[in-house]
Amino acid sequence: MSVTLAIVIATCLISFPAFGNRKMLDDLLFWPYRIERNGEYHRFLSGGAVHADMMHLAFNMLSLYSFGLALENHFFPALFEGDARAFYAALYLLAIVFASIPDYFRHRRDPGYRALGASGAVSAVIYSAITIQPSMPIRFFFVPVDIPGYVFGFVFLAL
Repeated sequence: MSVTLAIVIATCLISFPAFGNRKMLDDLLFWPYRIERNGEYHRFLSGGAVHADMMHLAFNMLSLYSFGLALENHFFPALFEGDARAFYAALYLLAIVFASIPDYFRHRRDPGYRALGASGAVSAVIYSAITIQPSMPIRFFFVPVDIPGYVFGFVFLAL
C-alpha cells in the first residue's frame, strides 16, 4: 500500500468519527493553550488528522492523493532512491508540525484558539511536487480537462 493511501485512510478513519463526537474532536484539535498549559504535545500531529466537515476532509484528501502519488511514486524515488517512502512520510508528518509552530507561539496563551486539518501538510506535498515539475497535469473527476499543477497550486492557496 502506498504511503499516500495509508495517510488518506488513516485521516478518514480518525475524521469520520470526530465529525459526530465533540469530545474526540476536542481531544485531537490543535489547541496551543492546552499544549502550553498541559504539555499535550500530541496535538501538534493530531490536529492534522481531524477536519471540520466532509468538504474540508474531501478537498484535502483529494488534493493529497492527486499530488502525493506523483511525489511518492515518481519524484521522490528519483531523488532519494530506496528511502523515498520514508522521506515522503517524513515530509508529510513534519509539515503538520512545522505548519503549526507559528500558530502555537501566536496563540499559546489564548484558550479560545483552536485549529484543525491537514492543509499545512497537504500544501507541503502540493508545492513539493509543483517545485519539481510545475506543469505536471492534474485531472479531477469533476473537471474534464488537465489542469497544470501550478494553476492548482494557486487555487489551493486561495481556498
